[in-house]
Amino acid sequence: MSTVTNMKELCNYSLQQKKLRAAEHRRKHAHDGMCGGLTQSEYNKMAVRQKSSFSKARKFTHNRMWQETHKKFDVQQLNIIKKS
Repeated sequence: MSTVTNMKELCNYSLQQKKLRAAEHRRKHAHDGMCGGLTQSEYNKMAVRQKSSFSKARKFTHNRMWQETHKKFDVQQLNIIKKS
């Protein structure tokens, strides 16, 4: 590293270093065409997890809520269930 004596040299030095860092980054992360998108069959094989609790409330109110000897819930109990 050479010594910088004034602001103009410092700005030029800084700009050169920034360009060198950018070029090194491009070389380091260039894949030379090895990476690409997925084919349709590869995409279809992927399993993506989703939120697991989004339909539990509906299932309870349509199924389990009425299973206990067909006991009906009153309005107050339904409001408590709705709040929880």
